[in-house]
Formats: sequence, C-alpha cells, structure tokens
Amino acid sequence: MKLKVNAKLDPKFQPLSLVCREMRENTKEDGQDIVVAIERNKGYTTTYKTRIYKDGTGHDEENFRFIERIAKSLLWVAGGYKVIIAGSEVVGAKIKEAFSYGGIRDFDVKFMERVYEEKFEVIVCAYEDAPKDKSAAAPIGRHLDGCRIGFDAGGSDRKVSAVINGESVYSEEVVWFPKINSDPNYHFEGIKEAMKTAASHMPRVDAIGVSSAGVYVDNRIMVASLFLKVPEEEFDSKVKNMYLDVAKEIGENIPIEVANDGDVTALAGAMDLNDNAVLGIAMGTSEAGGYVDPDGNITGWLNELAFVPCDFNEEAMVDEWSGDYGCGVKYFSQDGVIKCAPWAGIELDESLSPAEKLKVVQGLMKDGDERAAAIYDTIGAYFGYAIAYYAEFYEIKHVLIMGRVTSGEGGVILLERAQEVLDKEFPELAKQITLHIPDENSRRVGQSVAAASLPKLG
Repeated sequence: MKLKVNAKLDPKFQPLSLVCREMRENTKEDGQDIVVAIERNKGYTTTYKTRIYKDGTGHDEENFRFIERIAKSLLWVAGGYKVIIAGSEVVGAKIKEAFSYGGIRDFDVKFMERVYEEKFEVIVCAYEDAPKDKSAAAPIGRHLDGCRIGFDAGGSDRKVSAVINGESVYSEEVVWFPKINSDPNYHFEGIKEAMKTAASHMPRVDAIGVSSAGVYVDNRIMVASLFLKVPEEEFDSKVKNMYLDVAKEIGENIPIEVANDGDVTALAGAMDLNDNAVLGIAMGTSEAGGYVDPDGNITGWLNELAFVPCDFNEEAMVDEWSGDYGCGVKYFSQDGVIKCAPWAGIELDESLSPAEKLKVVQGLMKDGDERAAAIYDTIGAYFGYAIAYYAEFYEIKHVLIMGRVTSGEGGVILLERAQEVLDKEFPELAKQITLHIPDENSRRVGQSVAAASLPKLG
C-alpha cells in the first residue's frame, strides 16, 4: 500500500480509508455488492453499501477481514445490537462467528447488549433483502427561548449555566470526583445541587439540557465512565434514570434532554459556525466524537470513535479494554502520543501517569524538540487518513478538533499534516471539508448554552 503522505514514525500504518478505496477499485470489473446494516432501538437502521470479491474466488479471507472492520466501525459509529450482512453467505457466516460469545468481537457483543438491553445477533440474507436506512435524526437543540438549565457533567468538574433566552446569566464550575465514588447518592446530590443553584438565578425553569460523557438511550444512562465505581447491582435501580429523577426534584413535568457530550460539542460548534454537517473530535484521555448532520440534527448514533478502527495493520497496537487492534483510542489520544514516543527516541518515565507523560512531550515540543514534532507529524498523518475513513459513514463539512493533545504548537503541526493528507490523497474531500481548532474559552461558554438549548418547549 503506497501512501502519498507517510506516517513518519509508523511505516506499517495501513489506513482503512485506502483499504476501502482499493477494495472498490479492485472489484470494479468482477465484484459482488454487499450491504452491512446495523439495527438499534426502535428499529432504527444504518446501512453501508460496498463491493467485495466474488465468493469462492480465493479472496474469502480478504473479504471477511474487510467486512469485519466495516461492521465493527458501523457498530461503534451508529450503535446497535443486530448486524445484517446482505449479499454474501460466506462472509456472513464468518461475521456471525466473530460477533458471538467467545468470538473475536466478544467485547463488542456484550457491550452492545448492555447498552440496548437486547440479545445481540447477526443475520445473513440475500442482497435484495437488505434493510433500508431508518433514521432517528431529530432537530434537537438550538432552542433558546425561555429559562433553561444547561448542565455539563465532566469527569473532574461539573459545569452548570442558567440561560435566559439564549444568554447565560449565571455559570459555575465545581470540582467533583464522580469516577472514584461508589455511592450513587454522591452523584445524585451533586447534580441536584448544581441544577438548584442555576434555578435560583432565574424566575422559573422551563427546560433542562444535559451534556454528559457516556451512552444515552431515551434520556437514560446506559453506560458512563462517571459511574465507574458504582456497583453493577445498583446501576439499574439508582443510576439509569438519575437525570430524569433529578429533573423531577427541580419541578414536575419539566422537559429534559440528555445527550452525549461529544454531540453537544458538535452542536455548539455548529451554532458557532452557523452551519451543519459538523463532526467534533476530542483528543484527550481517549478519543471522543460527536456529530450534527447536514440538516442540523443529532442522529442518536453512538459516535464512539475510540473503538472505531483506523489502521488495517494486524500488528497495530491493541486496546487493553476491547482487545482489538488499530482503533482510534491508540491514535487520537494521550495514548497515541505515548505510543509514538519510543519510536521518536523519547524515553518516558514509566512511573508517570499518562497525563504527565503527555506533558513531558508537550514540554519538549515547546522547546522546539524535533523528536516531539515527529510525534505530532505522525498523528496528523493518521488523522488525515482517519477523516477520510469517517467520511465513509458521515457527511462532513466541518471537523472540529479539540482536547489537550491538540494544544500548543503540536496541534498546529497535527492539523497541517492532516490537511496535507486530504489535499494530496483525497482532493475531493479537501474541497468540501474544513478543519477547525476552536478557541477554548468560546467552546466552554458555547457548550453550556448548547446543552441548555437541547429540549424543545411545548
């Protein structure tokens, strides 16, 4: 595989965006059509159509490896508990084996079962029986009328704003420690206190909007790192409906809307840009994503890009949690920086925390160290190719890049190299996609107002 822009420190990098393109090219004359579909709650379905080599022509393993990566990607982009493979019984049988208890995607199966509270299954059918897209996209947010609470639940601090007709009249940030507290009452009281404080600065509360890391279905908390230490037996009874329960404490029948913080960040960016088709990506402890579609809607997709693969190289670094290789968390986070450090000739003290290791590299970058620059150069190349891969699933006009990995001069290098990849390798995408690093202060203010704008009155 020949790259027009190399990942400087990673010569084995095989971008999935190029794998997709090569598969389409190589099967143009004599391939077979295939559809991968993912179904989630309420029958919402997301489909991906492509071509593979014909079954039984000596390419069955190649076909499987490719479609397995697509299925995995679609699962974490859109979310769901049912995978449908339409157009190849051979590939379908192998996918069924992979996405099963004890299969290579055992983690993904169990995670999705927990999120959607349904048994995971893989269905194989003829191409003509492939399901159609069924969207949950809804015009959410940008509602600025009335007196609203905007709450943003972070892992180290919680932010709340009182917003009247789109203007923040009061904001506060309070340090808290949700990830190390096992008592769900700690979380409940913290959220309630924040909302009551905001409410005290307005004549009334018309709506509540919540931005929070994790996976939410119908405003219920399905999976969230904020509640990491809460015992599993207490999660269903005390955590799942927590935001709904807190809203009842603020007042009866107050509309509340809970959204993933990545989606709210993308919404804040869309409001700031006054445009749509925005993909937001935060490179911090992990890789977080959010999306606002071309119609200005939040889609109800998971957008868990940390688990979406970007590298087809089977020798790529494995994520400890999911047990999978080549996924975004090891490329677009502090882990990505740490991974590249020894390749650049930088030795990091193993006793340091991941955040402290990142600071060491950032300090070297500030001092003009070329080894540190090579790390950001490499991540930028990764990212340019990843944007092209994300464009297989998202319609994108703007990419917002955030998070502490992108701060300082390193972020500038990262962005320049990503742009070079788009310019040289994907000129058609370079014409339609603009990359942005938003100003941190305006992003913070925008986030609270965007969260408050989530519910529609009436």
